[in-house]
Amino acid sequence: MIAARVDKALLFRSLHDSARPLALANAWDVASARVIEAAGAPAIATTSAGIAWALGRPDGEALSPERVVDLIARIVAAVDVPVSADVEGGYAQDAVGVAGIVVRVVEAGAVGINVEDGTRPPAELRARLAAARAVGERAGVALFLNARTDTYLFGLGDPAARLEDTVERARGYVDAGADGIFVPGVADPATIAELASRIPVPVNIMAGPGTPDVAELGRLGVARVSLGPGVAQAAYTAARHAAQRLYDTGDYRPLIDAIAFPELDNLFLGPR
Repeated sequence: MIAARVDKALLFRSLHDSARPLALANAWDVASARVIEAAGAPAIATTSAGIAWALGRPDGEALSPERVVDLIARIVAAVDVPVSADVEGGYAQDAVGVAGIVVRVVEAGAVGINVEDGTRPPAELRARLAAARAVGERAGVALFLNARTDTYLFGLGDPAARLEDTVERARGYVDAGADGIFVPGVADPATIAELASRIPVPVNIMAGPGTPDVAELGRLGVARVSLGPGVAQAAYTAARHAAQRLYDTGDYRPLIDAIAFPELDNLFLGPR
């Protein structure tokens, strides 16, 4: 079991390459993870927002860590590819508490972790990253720590200084143990290219409408592309559309392109 986890961790790490960026359609439950894996995903990354919605809570660490870890363990057990877990800010008040959560996430089988700064001072995320790095080393797993900085997503600080602030934060996070830097909220090609050229580890961009496609992001130097909560949002949009058609017109047109029942059901057959 440990050997397999070590192999998955090394595989996941090797997938971060701007020559062929790691594209991640983030999952939020076992079914979405299996569907995404069956579509050809080389790895699964979770979305904290999607998980929260699926469990009836809003995004923003509103879930207990126990529920998050339980779902991560279920996803890991359901797929064959490496899994990276979004743990938001770490579901704890300090670095010691974050280390405890990371221990449980590693025990659940994840080989990568996303931790974010949000509106916290950068020093707090540096301490959390150092604690998480120590957990990975003690476990003997090359845990991929993806440090998310929300400077662009939340519009933090002076816009004229935002790029420099982001680079400064990123370098500090790398010094604290981060293996990758996630910068959601940026779509401008020139900005993305400068971030990728000045950050000394793989850069992760959150993609969606208006963002360059995966190949172009690779040419800009990006090594990892995530859809974040976008797939979950699209799935719930499909559910709303089907319901509205049913109630408004009485027809079933939105179901025409649905995955066939046997195909979907077969994803869950056999021992796991």
